[in-house]
Amino acid sequence: MLKLILFGGKGGVGKTTCASAAAVQLADAGMRTLLLSSDPAHSLSDCLEQEVGPEITPVDGVRGLWAVEISAEKLYLEFREEHGEEISRILETGTYLDAEDITGLLSLPIPGLDEVMGFKELVDLMEKEEYDLYVLDTAPTGHALRLLALPEVLDQWIRILARIRYKYQYVVSRLSGKQVREAADDFLFSMKRALKKVHALLRDPDRCEFVVVTAPEAMVIAETRRLTKALATFGIAVNHLIVNRVISSDHRDCLFCYERWQGQRGDLQEIEASFSAYTRFKILELPRQLRGVKMLRDLPCAPLPWLAGSLRPRGERAARKTMGARRQRTGGIRRKP
Repeated sequence: MLKLILFGGKGGVGKTTCASAAAVQLADAGMRTLLLSSDPAHSLSDCLEQEVGPEITPVDGVRGLWAVEISAEKLYLEFREEHGEEISRILETGTYLDAEDITGLLSLPIPGLDEVMGFKELVDLMEKEEYDLYVLDTAPTGHALRLLALPEVLDQWIRILARIRYKYQYVVSRLSGKQVREAADDFLFSMKRALKKVHALLRDPDRCEFVVVTAPEAMVIAETRRLTKALATFGIAVNHLIVNRVISSDHRDCLFCYERWQGQRGDLQEIEASFSAYTRFKILELPRQLRGVKMLRDLPCAPLPWLAGSLRPRGERAARKTMGARRQRTGGIRRKP
């Protein structure tokens, strides 16, 4: 059963809008949905027209939808505060670094660890099973690809630290005649388990799908091609592609619009040819900025038809059989259950 949908693409193509619209429409269909953002330049608050921060917040006007902006930096600081002693212990017992060197080393940010902590937080939330579906608005392509590659990079670091611990434990056991398990060992095991969960989730097509958002522009298409190839290399399922900001052909009376439409024709043909393996959905260019729940409800990226077979809402929250309908709901701030 599909549990996690990631929306990604080049910056500025409308990832946040598409992710938010999908979350609103899925919640309207009866799915208890959590909308998350891992983009450092969080835009959920602007898109939903309400304050969204690092705490899970109910979305006004949408029953069954919550939103949160993951603060990877905050999670990393908490991680360092919680596990700094264990990391220091590993380095003290397995390297020639002294206490001052280790303190200085730990004060430096470990590249990518904050982002992995953010994804680990998502996996931890999913294990609580408080929501039917999780919709993640990712950072632009470069950051997203780095995030998806980091679990394997950090796994190599953990292997190195584990070897350091093994050598230390071997010496201790030979001298004392017994095996002594310390908090540092438990820390390494817990990190290994966390990375294994992230790895398994991302590569399970039954639970996770990456929806690529693109636009009919040469540079965007080139980056989309790079993204889809990288996702295939990582083994992450991609079935659907949203083509945003498409100019309608109904504007022949507007010379500016007509010229833009003519300019997009070749790019749209290239999208059809390059991404024929994916189901493609087009969203027309809108005359104004799309903000607020009402406009998100009406955005025709309608995830329901292509997700219906993969989703099974619980009991009383079963989705309507008629996917094309829209149910208007209102509600004030609600506490997280």
